[in-house]
Amino acid sequence: MEKMWAGRFQKTLDKKADDFNSSLRFDCRMYKQDIQGSIAHATMLEKQGILSAEDKTQIIDGLKGILSDIQNGNLPFDDNAEDIHMFIEAELTKRIGDAGKRLHTARSRNDQVAVDIRLYLRDEAEEVLALIQSLMKAVVDKAEESVDCIAPGYTHLQRAQPISFGHQLMAYAMMLRRDIGRIKDAVKRMNAECPLGSCALAGTTYPTDRAYTAQLLAFDGVSKNSIDGVSDRDFCVELASAFALLMTHLSRFAEEIILWSSWEFKFIELDDSYMTGSSIMPQKKNPDMAELVRGKTGRVYGDLTALLTALKGLPLAYNKDMQEDKEAIFDALDTVKMCLEVFTPMIATMRVNGENTYRAAQKGFINATDLADYLAKKGMPFRSAYKTVGQIVAECIEKDLVLDSYPLSEYKKHSALFEEDLYEEISLETCVKKRTSLGGASPDSVREQVEFIRNELERN
Repeated sequence: MEKMWAGRFQKTLDKKADDFNSSLRFDCRMYKQDIQGSIAHATMLEKQGILSAEDKTQIIDGLKGILSDIQNGNLPFDDNAEDIHMFIEAELTKRIGDAGKRLHTARSRNDQVAVDIRLYLRDEAEEVLALIQSLMKAVVDKAEESVDCIAPGYTHLQRAQPISFGHQLMAYAMMLRRDIGRIKDAVKRMNAECPLGSCALAGTTYPTDRAYTAQLLAFDGVSKNSIDGVSDRDFCVELASAFALLMTHLSRFAEEIILWSSWEFKFIELDDSYMTGSSIMPQKKNPDMAELVRGKTGRVYGDLTALLTALKGLPLAYNKDMQEDKEAIFDALDTVKMCLEVFTPMIATMRVNGENTYRAAQKGFINATDLADYLAKKGMPFRSAYKTVGQIVAECIEKDLVLDSYPLSEYKKHSALFEEDLYEEISLETCVKKRTSLGGASPDSVREQVEFIRNELERN
């Protein structure tokens, strides 16, 4: 295929250089958006009298035919094409003749690719948002199932205070809620400015109507500076950043799943559909899906770093380095979608072992704070209560007792404020039930959190 820009050159491009220069292997996924942008551009050109009505009709019909043939598998991508833009333009010209050559009037590949990638990421972001919402629903359903399941809450990976296991799960629902907000914010800024019409960098002498083109493509406005229009890739970085933080949350969740499913915890059991075995140890069931999500998080971080690195030293306006934006953001996008697609059913099918979480909660003196609160509510300064309970815990450890079995007579040696009612106050059920502060760990509070997220999902 002869290059569109070949007129200035005396020699053809070296084969290895041509392969190195080509981006078709990864930007071909934007064929739909490239055709969408071209149809809008041709419509605007005809409206402005730059293109005849006959040429516009031929161009649009030709582009729709190309789209249909690509989708039906009747038009394979030509490996000799430099990129998806040149492939479609060349195919269009082959089909309709000179009218196809007029499509590129008042347009450059620089603003063409800038609009294509926005359109593509806008579409794909909607799919990611839907996947996150599906995961949120699975998390909320599982949290509601385990709202009365008492478990130890941790800090520093040490047993800290008793909680509803559903409360732990709802923490991840809240993280995912913020991920949705970040992605929506990124898409909103990405959609604020349509770059089409910026041309190579300086705009055009033709009487174009950029606002009309933006309207046809459902953008909120147009880029106000043509140089910025073709060189801006902030939206790629911002979306990749949102994806990286989403993967951080998935990775933290995956780490907990790995711990919870181990023999040391046995808080949950994953469905066999999301476990693998060992090639030598027949007893093993490994949480490989969770481990892969944890591992692929680093991959998305790398994609974000690659984008930032590619952009950090570029002079204005367009430079070929910017071709590197696509593989990075596409890989981040594909990885996120892949992880979400496996994570959701993994959560939906996992079983919470309430007996094991309760047994774990019985150990580690995790009701010690409630014992200190018991004294504080009876008038002892909290810091004094804290010290008193610390001394009692030390004695319990020495005598191999827990707070629930420590005799009242021994309690009274530390303070006359202790009465028989302390045992009810420090029972695990009471400890969890009374944590009714907004956002707290009580079952009622968790149910409120569940309702809040369900309402959010319905609004979206």
